[in-house]
Amino acid sequence: MTPVILLAAEKESAEVTDWAARIGWVLGLALFVALVYWLMREGWKWRGTLQGDLPELHSAPDDPGPARLSMSGRYHGSTTAGQWLDRIVAHGLGTRSRAELTLTDAGLDVVRPGANDFFVPADALRGARLDKGIAGKVLTEGGLLVVTWAHGERLIDSGFRSDHAAEHNEWVETLNQMINKTEGAR
Repeated sequence: MTPVILLAAEKESAEVTDWAARIGWVLGLALFVALVYWLMREGWKWRGTLQGDLPELHSAPDDPGPARLSMSGRYHGSTTAGQWLDRIVAHGLGTRSRAELTLTDAGLDVVRPGANDFFVPADALRGARLDKGIAGKVLTEGGLLVVTWAHGERLIDSGFRSDHAAEHNEWVETLNQMINKTEGAR
């Protein structure tokens, strides 16, 4: 019976967890994450303040006319034209959302559930192209419809992705034809 007693004597109890230290580390990490989130939010608000010179967005006219094209998909944001990382956040243009686009002779109507809708008059449209990215969103080549338009003193690129990517080419062709006719009439 002595061998059994020796085995029992050799076993040690498990190390006790230092709960105070563990709670301190968790609280410290939580505070750090909260600080980073707060700084990001302040940066977003500051960017909106810096872009305060951007005029209010247009709203759709009461009778825009018959729709040339319509599309449902996602709005991925707007940037300064030609600078795909310079996101514009003023007036809600930085908010990603679902979008319903309707192109009429009056212009481009962007309806965004849960975000600010906006309208781009036909004479403010400057171009359309297929691209692969816009601030914070990178897709395959040609996966993003980018519409360039003038608002105030700025040229803006707005990125959209249709639920049916095959529609993008038709949108680019129709928008560019419409812009060429508008520029010819000026």
